[in-house]
Amino acid sequence: MLGLFLASRIVPGVSIEGAGTFILAALLLGVVNALVRPVAFIMTLPLTVITLGLFLFVLNAGMFGLVAALLDNFTVSGFWAAIFGAIIVSISSTIASWFIGPSGRYEIFVVRRR
Repeated sequence: MLGLFLASRIVPGVSIEGAGTFILAALLLGVVNALVRPVAFIMTLPLTVITLGLFLFVLNAGMFGLVAALLDNFTVSGFWAAIFGAIIVSISSTIASWFIGPSGRYEIFVVRRR
């Protein structure tokens, strides 16, 4: 949800209105990435290999745009807005995953020097 908030503030062309829309968009993006993205990835695997993985940016933008198309208060103005919005969401989720362990709980590492 933080990634969606940052994308709506940083990327021109991405607009999300209302706290409920942020929550619903985050949940829907999770469902789309869990169910639709793997199928789309398999279908576009030859194109992804030919472009040396760069097509994954387009695939992520497509998932971002799909969520925007499903919600009324979530708009993406074009292809480049979807690309940059998906990049912002990916970066923020990667940083968030650094703090969440394999069991789904927050992990805090304490280093004590003697």
